[in-house]
Amino acid sequence: MKESSNSYEIDRIDRKILQQLQRNGRVSNAELAETVHVSAATCHRRTQRLFDEGYIRSVRAEIAPQKVNRGALVIVGVELDRSTPESFAAFEAVIRTLPFVLDCHLVAGDFDFFLKIRVRDMADFNRLHGEQLIALPGVRQTRTFFVMKEVVDNALLDF
Repeated sequence: MKESSNSYEIDRIDRKILQQLQRNGRVSNAELAETVHVSAATCHRRTQRLFDEGYIRSVRAEIAPQKVNRGALVIVGVELDRSTPESFAAFEAVIRTLPFVLDCHLVAGDFDFFLKIRVRDMADFNRLHGEQLIALPGVRQTRTFFVMKEVVDNALLDF
């Protein structure tokens, strides 16, 4: 993501563009322009500025997990053995390399990190846990939460 030194303020039209792109990242510029009531050239220029200023980080496809044999969602709370910048950095460096970790968040409270992981099933997670998760640098303990039902997942950002 490109950081900008300008403090570009978004307006009502920019907000509409962002909201529409959240709903459908594949919408054509012409359709988007019509929806937000501006010319195609203006829409393209505004959309490009939203990318350049970092309001839009990326556009990508949302894959149906069940279709690619990753239907089980697991949340893992991780507690490290030390709460130091070095131990956090070591853990974070390794976690970024693991393709099965969808999200990793440093949190306050009983855990240091929460991980969001998608796997085939419980046996698949058990293997990952035993071979990789508990071997991560500085891990004291983990607590696993198998998601029974996804009520809200990857909702649109309201602003």
